[in-house]
Amino acid sequence: MAEMEAAPASFHRRTVAVADRLPELRRALGRWLGALGLSPERQDDVVLAGYEAMANSAEHAYRDREAGPIDVRAESLNGRLTVTVTDYGSWRPPAAADGLRGRGLQLIDTLADHSARVHREDGTTVTMTWLA
Repeated sequence: MAEMEAAPASFHRRTVAVADRLPELRRALGRWLGALGLSPERQDDVVLAGYEAMANSAEHAYRDREAGPIDVRAESLNGRLTVTVTDYGSWRPPAAADGLRGRGLQLIDTLADHSARVHREDGTTVTMTWLA
């Protein structure tokens, strides 16, 4: 009987931050999470929060200029799963929620055990963490 290969402890993908590139990135993250043996509910939380951060980058980071890169990194280590989404555009403070939109950061904060945003001159990084 062949031994099953362990899932890699880390994940990294880079693509252009445009909406039609994000579904494949979302699926790739989901496949990686599935190999870790997380519960389906936890996988759904991580994928949804990660996708929301990706969508925010695609929608806001490169406005008024050509879309640039987005990096999605994830690491599973010592009972902690961390996902970071980094763009190299410019930060735009969230507008007031209109009931239909503007709840992405709130959703991320709700789904992750911990989340943080770092805004730099050269982009934004959203870090989301889940504990085992």
